[in-house]
Parts: sequence; C-alpha cells; structure tokens
Amino acid sequence: MNIDIQLQLPESIFSTLHKGKDEIATLLKLCTAVKLYELQQLSQERAAELADMTRTEFLLALRDFKISPYQYSFDDAKQEVKAIIGR
Repeated sequence: MNIDIQLQLPESIFSTLHKGKDEIATLLKLCTAVKLYELQQLSQERAAELADMTRTEFLLALRDFKISPYQYSFDDAKQEVKAIIGR
C-alpha cells in the first residue's frame, strides 16, 4: 500500500532543473532513498522500494551519486578483519 504525500515546491525548481512534475517526483524519491540509505536508516531493499527501482537499479544509482553500497564503519571493518584472521 502506498501513501500519497503532497509537497509545495517553488516554480523556479522546475525551470532550473528543466523537468516536469513527474520527473521531479521521481528525482525527489530517488534522492530521499539514497540519503536515507547513506544515513543507514534504510536497507538497500527498502531504499530501492522507495525509489521504485529494483535493487540492481538502486545500486547503479548509488554509483551515480558516488555513494558506496557497503555501509561499514572503520570499526566494523576492523572487527570483520579480526574475525577472519582469528585475532
């Protein structure tokens, strides 16, 4: 089930981006999904769902936004390396 949300945007956004209403809506959903994924508030699966994309399409979009699909902190990576080498 989807829930509709209404946004009021300045008209100048449409002319600046040279995009129509539907294109702006798609862009806003994608940008929101990417940012929430980057902030680790959504999984790849849920972010892809928000963006109306497959997971593969979302991973390609992350590349375009220069966002890593791997959400590890340095400490996470360190712990994983320790677990692998057994120390």
